[in-house]
Amino acid sequence: MPRSNTSATTRAATLPGDRSTLALLGTGQIVHSVESRLSYRIGRMLGQGGFGQVFLATRIGPSTSVPDTVCVKVSTRLDGWLREAYFGQLLQDHPRAVRVFDTFPVMDQSGQVLYCLAMEYAPHGDLSAYLARHPKPWRETTVRREIAGILHVLDKLHRGQLLHRDLTPLNVFVCEGSRLKLGDFGIVRQQSDQRGITARTLNPLMAPSDIFDGAVPKWQARDDVYQVGQLLGMLVKGDATRRVRTPEVRTLDCSDQLKEIVYRCIGERRKRYESADELIRALEQAPARMRVGAAKSLKGVHLAFTGILSVPRAEAAKAARRAGAIVHTGASAQTTVLVRGRPNPRQAARKDGGLKLMEIKRLGEKGVRITLLSEAQFWKLAGRRAPRGT
Repeated sequence: MPRSNTSATTRAATLPGDRSTLALLGTGQIVHSVESRLSYRIGRMLGQGGFGQVFLATRIGPSTSVPDTVCVKVSTRLDGWLREAYFGQLLQDHPRAVRVFDTFPVMDQSGQVLYCLAMEYAPHGDLSAYLARHPKPWRETTVRREIAGILHVLDKLHRGQLLHRDLTPLNVFVCEGSRLKLGDFGIVRQQSDQRGITARTLNPLMAPSDIFDGAVPKWQARDDVYQVGQLLGMLVKGDATRRVRTPEVRTLDCSDQLKEIVYRCIGERRKRYESADELIRALEQAPARMRVGAAKSLKGVHLAFTGILSVPRAEAAKAARRAGAIVHTGASAQTTVLVRGRPNPRQAARKDGGLKLMEIKRLGEKGVRITLLSEAQFWKLAGRRAPRGT
């Protein structure tokens, strides 16, 4: 049976809006739009949440712009209705945004004004409901393509200094051909500068923990990116019932590069992609290969180690200092040399997914030059014979 948005019973505790369990519209009721002069016959209720209620509806009368079957989203709140109507116009021609065909108020029998939107009907429902019915992993090529499509909508918002803040599987809809579209712009807000906006209204199931716990005061574009990273992980797993945790990333059934992308999205906040555009490039471009470089001396270099060395890390650090290097515990913008041992099987990805390797990739994107050395190269520069097995 076709389904649509069963959105946000999980959001009702955190979002303002209609709380009543009584249907705002009745089955068979006809509502008229003074805007388009079209009418809609209301069918069954599809869902209820923070905005209000969603009903399946049939268009009455001819139209070249409105489909026969739509969803009518209805609320008693003017602010959310105006916001949804605005973004419906802003994203009218975007192929990855759920379309808004009509916006109009109606009055119920008690004289209360109801604010309605006639919207595109997603036959497979929201992503949460879809994965509940089809709990199997998506192919990586499909995941990359579909999430990149959603990101192109988000990129348009980010370029306008707008933050979505509600990128959850309840607000991503599955259309024909497993094509994903983004909907529900009810809590989108505009930031006046890059510092973000105060995060008062949010979805606790998908908000970054540092935002939800109050560790950081403002929501930024990188927090939208966190939510997209969660969507990526959920599609790879085929499960939207719970969020993906960073230790779980290395177990995902996908390429090392996609594991790195997910890890960077949901990991340490300052290291996330800073916008939708950055994440699109990561998904659509071939991964950069980690190549071993060369150095003439260790004297004066800022050096860090990664991976499993053939000797204890403290012994290698001591040898590096004797050769004149300044040893760091982690990679940073100061680091000029990274010595790479054998991959750690517990890292985010098997080959190039160690945290320090991911960090030098990120720093490289920012223009920081860091030379990667093998352990054998390191011992040669340190003036010692390489330990057996390096």
